[in-house]
Amino acid sequence: MKIKYFEDSDTALLEFADRKIEETIEVNENIYLDLDKDGNIVNITVEHAKENTNLPTLSYEEITKEVA
Repeated sequence: MKIKYFEDSDTALLEFADRKIEETIEVNENIYLDLDKDGNIVNITVEHAKENTNLPTLSYEEITKEVA
């Protein structure tokens, strides 16, 4: 997964897979989902990202099942 931020347009692009985009769904006026031919998410685009996300405090945490 990659996250790209375009400062000039205040847009965040979350890339989940390197597959051909077949359809784009507008969730609302600031969020778009790009889907492949099977309906899997390829990208999420967030416009006005500074208003709509916590980009400056982005973090990653992997949650795994604890072994007893």
